[in-house]
Amino acid sequence: MKNITVSVDEETHRLARIRAAELDTSVSALVRDYLGALARGQGLPGRTGETERERRARLLDEVIHDITADGGGLRMADNLPRDALYDRDALR
Repeated sequence: MKNITVSVDEETHRLARIRAAELDTSVSALVRDYLGALARGQGLPGRTGETERERRARLLDEVIHDITADGGGLRMADNLPRDALYDRDALR
């Protein structure tokens, strides 16, 4: 097993020790688990290890899928007739 030296600020170190204690583990174990998951392409729980560009592309694909799944919200039945568009009294 190899040793790694990592420098962090005091507050990060304090918070990491608190979180490790809450999880009944050590900061070293947290870092080891994180690096292992990262090396396997898993990243942190709730994160996929994807790049920012990949994340944005995935989110865009999800939005496009959601829009096209319900017809894009462009149904002729949802349109107002021409006369109703200009009926100002009905809009009030």
